[in-house]
Amino acid sequence: MGSLKSVEPERIREKEHLVQDGMDISGHWNRMFEQRVIWEYTPELIEKVTDVEGAESFGWCYQCAQCVPVCPVNTVGDYAPRRIFRRVQTGMDLFTSPDLWQCTTCANCLRVCPKEVNMMNIMPAVRQEAVLEGNAPQELLDVFQNTFDYGNPLGESPKKRAAWTKKAGVDVPLMKDKKKADILWFVECYPSYHPRGIDASIAMARVLDALNIDYGILGAEEKCSCDSQRIAGEQGLFEEFAEHNIKLLKKYKVKNVVVTDPHALNALRHEYPKLGAKFKTIHYTTYLAPMMDKLDFKKELGYKVTFHDPCYLGRHNGEYDAPRDMLKAIPGVELTEMGRCRENSYCCGGGGGGMWLDGFMADHVTERLSERRVREAVETGADVLVVCCPYEVSRFEDAVKSTGNEGKLLVKDIIELVAEAMELV
Repeated sequence: MGSLKSVEPERIREKEHLVQDGMDISGHWNRMFEQRVIWEYTPELIEKVTDVEGAESFGWCYQCAQCVPVCPVNTVGDYAPRRIFRRVQTGMDLFTSPDLWQCTTCANCLRVCPKEVNMMNIMPAVRQEAVLEGNAPQELLDVFQNTFDYGNPLGESPKKRAAWTKKAGVDVPLMKDKKKADILWFVECYPSYHPRGIDASIAMARVLDALNIDYGILGAEEKCSCDSQRIAGEQGLFEEFAEHNIKLLKKYKVKNVVVTDPHALNALRHEYPKLGAKFKTIHYTTYLAPMMDKLDFKKELGYKVTFHDPCYLGRHNGEYDAPRDMLKAIPGVELTEMGRCRENSYCCGGGGGGMWLDGFMADHVTERLSERRVREAVETGADVLVVCCPYEVSRFEDAVKSTGNEGKLLVKDIIELVAEAMELV
């Protein structure tokens, strides 16, 4: 077939109606002998994004749409990186658009993107610029202020950060008293203050005590890891708090850190080293999974469970097996998987600042991501939806109620099941 340049215009004949070999090929599409100009294309708005350090890959999108079916927000709304790119391409300013705040940075789009368009870098970079201009949802700004004022997003007194330890029933050593320990347990905010997070912390303390682990916590000295705040656009707050926590860990010569929160794992493992941290960080499931045969289990639970992979433990940090190994080791626990699990797990909606944006998101989605996930869990016939991220217990328990499934499904952290089977709770 010759090139379009070889076509002689004077020999072109246009017919209003033409059937060729039984096929009707009438239509304006067969008149296009040269490139069509897309007048609505706005490259300057794409360049406004790609000019921001960290957001360069936004311009690599070539509209293949592989991200669309795997984006959890698209499941309950009209979203996905491909859609965002097209909107910016045709006139939307991402810096002032609601689209900027809907991404949960779950990383499922990056998993399938052939061009490696990295929303985990793009969104924090653009959000930082928007926050500096004051263009952020009020819910988020309130959380930033709480974190700055109190050291945690819940706005609780920093002096009460270790108050939960009085309910543990076992000794929970503070590093300021102990000075040195094999393990530093970085408890984080929700496990220190939220009632359901405290339940998991008490269970964790009792299990560590039963294993005779040499550990300590920072207590009131600890401040939020601020990974979610960083991803939501508050880089300055993140750096200030990271430097505070790193200074403490250096003071106590910490070499090994165990975290409850996958978001803290992400910060301490990947971001803190950029600021001079030199310690090893692992999630509590990774730490405890090899020790399950050392635990004194006294009770068969008789639960059929399904497990939700946290985005920041799974896709962001590659840990899928340890939580499942723990569950399989607990007597009387039968694990059944949801359709979307492991690498393709769904998102609870709490990542990327989403933990604090439910009011904002209500205007953009048909239901919360946590509600969609609870429906999937119920479909498995499980008695318990098991999690290992402190954001998820409260989010899923609320979703159980709002979807009318109260009494049908319990939500438990893995460590709660371990403690229950050991008759420690």
